[in-house]
Amino acid sequence: MKKHIIKSLFVTALASLTVSSCSQPEYLNPSSASETQVVNSVDGLLALCNGLAYRYSVGRQSPVYASITGSGLTNKSLKVLNAGNTDEDALEKGAGSVDQSNAVVSNLWSYSNLVKSNADMILRNASISTDPNMKASIVAYASIFRALALGNLAQFWQQAPIVVADKASFNNREDVLKQAISSLETAQAGMQSVTIPGKFSTKVIGGIDMVNTINALIARYSLMLGDNDKALAAASKVDLSKRSEFRYGDTADNRNPIFETALGNVNVYQPLDLNMGLPAALKPATEDKRIDFYFLSRTPSQNTYRGKGFFTAYSSPIPVYLPGEVSLIKAEAYARKDDLNNAVNELNNVLTKKTDVWGIGADLPAYSGDKTKDQILVEIYRNRRIELFMSGLELEDSRRFGRPAAGTANAERTRNWYPFPRNERENNPNTPADPSI
Repeated sequence: MKKHIIKSLFVTALASLTVSSCSQPEYLNPSSASETQVVNSVDGLLALCNGLAYRYSVGRQSPVYASITGSGLTNKSLKVLNAGNTDEDALEKGAGSVDQSNAVVSNLWSYSNLVKSNADMILRNASISTDPNMKASIVAYASIFRALALGNLAQFWQQAPIVVADKASFNNREDVLKQAISSLETAQAGMQSVTIPGKFSTKVIGGIDMVNTINALIARYSLMLGDNDKALAAASKVDLSKRSEFRYGDTADNRNPIFETALGNVNVYQPLDLNMGLPAALKPATEDKRIDFYFLSRTPSQNTYRGKGFFTAYSSPIPVYLPGEVSLIKAEAYARKDDLNNAVNELNNVLTKKTDVWGIGADLPAYSGDKTKDQILVEIYRNRRIELFMSGLELEDSRRFGRPAAGTANAERTRNWYPFPRNERENNPNTPADPSI
C-alpha cells in the first residue's frame, strides 16, 4: 500500500495542524469532523493508524527528519552546506542561535505532540472493535507511535505535557519516558497469543514488526531511565533477524525525508567527516566497515563527505531500531550493573559482526582494551555513535554518557536541551523557562 493512498484516506480524519501542543481546540480534537464521526468504525481507526505513520515519518516537518537532523547537527556529526537553510544552520551553531522560532525544533515538538494526541484518540476508541485480535493490533500500533512521540519529547526537552488539555501541565522527562514504557507494556500484554487479522495487515501500511518493536522500545527507554534490569529483559526478547521500518516510495508525498531533503543533494547538509562526530581519540578504526556502509566514499568530493546508510533513494526504508542498538543496550546495561564479562560479550557481538539484517557490520577484532567499567562504557558509547550514525539518538547518548557538555571545555555538543517553541509559550502559560543552552 502506498502512502499517497494512505494520505488521502487520512485527510478527513486529520485536516488541520497547530504548532501548540496543549491548548488549542484543533489539538484537543485534531479532526475536521467530531471524534465520534472519525472513530465510529474499525475502518476509521485503521485510517487513523495510517495517519500516525504518515505524520511521524514523511516530510521535512516530520519527527523522523527533525530528530535525525537536530541530533546530528547538535552533536557535530553533520554540517550545513548552505547557510540559507537557516534553521539547520542555527542548530549547527547551537547555543543562543537556536531560538523559539526554529522550524526544526518547532516541528519536532508539534508533530510529536500531534502524533501522541492522535494515538490517544485511537486508544480511547479501540474498543469499537469486537474482534480481540483486531483490537490488540490497533492498540499495539497506536502505542508504538505514542511511545516514539513521547520518547522524542523526553530526549530533546527537559519537560513536556503528557495529557492534552487546556493550559496543560508539564511533566519531567523521566515521567514522560515512564509513560512511553507504560503504553508499550500495555500493548505488549495485549499482544500475547494474538493473530494479526488479515484486514489489519491489508489496510495498515506494513513495515512495523509490532512485537519486536515494542520490546526494542521498552529496552531503549528503560535504558534512558537507568532501569537496567528492565532494559535487559526487553532487549533479550528482540529477534535480531527481523526488521522493523518506516517505508517509503517514489511519489512526491511518500519519500524518505532525509534523502529527499539532504543526502540526495549537496545543498542542505551532509556528514561533517568520517569521524561521525566523535573526537579524534574515539574516531572509527580505519578498517571499520561501517564507514563504508554510512558513506558513499571515504574521499570527499568538493570538500564534502557524502552520506549514505539508509538514505540512498526516495524509497529507502528507515529502521525503527537496529539490531546493533539492541546489543549495545544490553552491553551498556550489563556494564552499568558491573557485569563486565557480559558487557564485553555483547559489545563483541557488535564489533565482530560481519553483517546483520540491515547489512551493517564492523568486522573488527574483539574488544582488547582495559576491562574496567569506565573504559568499557567509553567503548560502548563509541560504538553507539558509529553503529547508530544518523539515528536521532546522539543527543541523548551524549548526555547519558557524560560527554563534554555545551558551554564547557572541548564541548561535544552545541546544546544540551532545546528551547520550547514560541507558539507553545504563547498559548500555554505553564510552559517552563527555556534552558540556557
